[in-house]
Amino acid sequence: MDGKSRKNIKLNSTVEIVQKHHQRIGELTEGIVKRILTKSSSHPHGIKVQLVTGEVGRVKNVFI
Repeated sequence: MDGKSRKNIKLNSTVEIVQKHHQRIGELTEGIVKRILTKSSSHPHGIKVQLVTGEVGRVKNVFI
């Protein structure tokens, strides 16, 4: 699923994010959502989340 819409992302769901320092190369990090940081219902670059590992980034893919 797409990570641009907040309704697609739930706490404890598995996602792939791109961290700020990896945006140019597009390296993705997989993890479990701890907190949803973006307040709006959508964002063109992906909803910003914090993973349980503490990493913060924008969601690119959501796994069901």
